[in-house]
Amino acid sequence: MMNFSIGNGDSYTDNLIGTLLAIFGNLLVSISLCIQKYSHLTLAGTKDPRAFYRTKTWWCGFVLTCLGEGANFVSYAYAPLAIVAPLNAVSVLSSSILGLIFLREKSKPKDFAKRYGLSFLGCFLTIGGTYLLVTFGPNSHEKLKAENIVRHLVGWPVLLYLLLEIIMFCLLLYFYKQRRANYLVIILLLVALLGSVTVITVKAVSGMLVLTIEGNMQLDYPIFSVMFVCMVASAVFQAKFLSQACKLHDTNSIAFVNYVLSTTFAVVAGAVFYLEFLNDDVLHICVSLLGSAICFLGVFLITKNRKKTKSFEPYVTMDMTNGVPTIHDKGLVVQPDYNGSFSYGALVNNDGVAPANLPTDLENPPVRSRSPDESQGKPDLKTD
Repeated sequence: MMNFSIGNGDSYTDNLIGTLLAIFGNLLVSISLCIQKYSHLTLAGTKDPRAFYRTKTWWCGFVLTCLGEGANFVSYAYAPLAIVAPLNAVSVLSSSILGLIFLREKSKPKDFAKRYGLSFLGCFLTIGGTYLLVTFGPNSHEKLKAENIVRHLVGWPVLLYLLLEIIMFCLLLYFYKQRRANYLVIILLLVALLGSVTVITVKAVSGMLVLTIEGNMQLDYPIFSVMFVCMVASAVFQAKFLSQACKLHDTNSIAFVNYVLSTTFAVVAGAVFYLEFLNDDVLHICVSLLGSAICFLGVFLITKNRKKTKSFEPYVTMDMTNGVPTIHDKGLVVQPDYNGSFSYGALVNNDGVAPANLPTDLENPPVRSRSPDESQGKPDLKTD
């Protein structure tokens, strides 16, 4: 039989430790992101794109990121996934507050309440939802020994769940790669499916490492190597799909949709793989899910009010002015050279581009080409 500690003091203590570590880790990550963003903003005018590597602020943010992610990693060994996964809302909440205070993302006083009213409401909802899901979350805690993880892995609920995930992932990947369906929901569903595998393996690896540190060696079991490899691979591909989503879609929508999908799949993965809701009553389960839903609403209100970034146009294209005919096939060839800096450069060499036919309804008559005999008698005139 698998070793559970249900409803006793050890379980509550482990949940408290995991919850505090997750909150502390998300706070450190949000602080580090603000520090690194400040470093990038102060060096925005420099020509060297890697100048921030030589600043103390950027490295301070990097160290805080490592510490925060380490705290999040250890929290999976103590608290259930149904508690740790929704606590990512703390990072969104703290990033919004720190961005408002330290990065000077504010408006005029008369527009402050209008612009940030919903954001403050989202902050209060996120805090309330976090309290509900932590208070009424699963209390059962399992010692993540290698034998217990193997028993979970070969059980038919887990095998069925993994089979459904693989089928769903293959279908979404087919539509994304072959059908060019670059929709936000499809990309983030791929991220969430990989994320569910990541949280399962992270909890297993973290739990076995904690037991090893406590004196119960777990690293010599083959399941540890399997879980570690799956954790690294799923995290790498998850980051790859997430970066592709950031290139195609708005970051505010990505933050909300990714939080909802990743949290949902993580909670389902914890319920199926680690049987986190097995010994909880219906009331605790419903209130815990209600807390997660309130967190979803809070994160939606926070990200909805963020200022969207506008793409910078360093020059005006030829086809943006009415009445000006384009002299090439797409009208985008004659442009000032733009090499990553907001400055004009030399014109692009278009000798190899075939000119397009000019429209026939121009006021000026077309210039006729002269024969060689005519060109000998009259000098060539430079036309504008």
